[in-house]
Amino acid sequence: MLELKNITFSRDNKKILDNINLNLESNKFVAITGPNGSGKSTLAKIIMGIESPNSGKIIFNGTDITNLKISERANLGIGFAFQQPVRFKGLTVKDLIELSAGTPLKFSDTCNYLSDVGLCAKEYINRQVDSKLSGGELKRIEIAMLAAKNSKLTIFDEPEAGIDLWSFNHLIGIFEKMKNIQDNTILVISHQERILNIADEIILLKNGKIVESNQNLKDILSENSVQCKKTIH
Repeated sequence: MLELKNITFSRDNKKILDNINLNLESNKFVAITGPNGSGKSTLAKIIMGIESPNSGKIIFNGTDITNLKISERANLGIGFAFQQPVRFKGLTVKDLIELSAGTPLKFSDTCNYLSDVGLCAKEYINRQVDSKLSGGELKRIEIAMLAAKNSKLTIFDEPEAGIDLWSFNHLIGIFEKMKNIQDNTILVISHQERILNIADEIILLKNGKIVESNQNLKDILSENSVQCKKTIH
């Protein structure tokens, strides 16, 4: 599915990623965690093409995408959800979902995408994506867009950022549903223990290097003294 070969990245003479080698298998839910400043979000942006590595290669389904633009990677099936979703004044929720799908959609199909993320379609389908929407609402609309795009690899950069407890609980349910979709690999950057608990694999990034890859949450965190954030249940 995705292979990173000897990826390095520096900014302002500071090495942020140091010789990263990583293989992601198809149909997996993979979480990358680690201390603040360890390079997690930078790695996600390099995969999407938002940042360019100083050296190394990125292979996606057998194709070298290292020098491809963001739009070209998106066309190959890579989707990206930002920590803070972008607002689009003048565009409705329906407009964005159809743009993501790349084709006009039946009203019922658009409604289904919104319902799947816990939004009442009749209330949201014609709303503008502007400052009147909360962070949690924007996050769910963004996930509906990614679902409409039918990405093969979906990257979430700290999806818990800026949302309330109710929205976070619903987000966990959405991820659990997404795990069961065929031909859909999910890569999540997160500190949240509940997200790490549902991952098939956890990768620990520290000081710009992968120091551990383990399916056992307690082992990977205790051995490397990583503090996870917990949510109120």
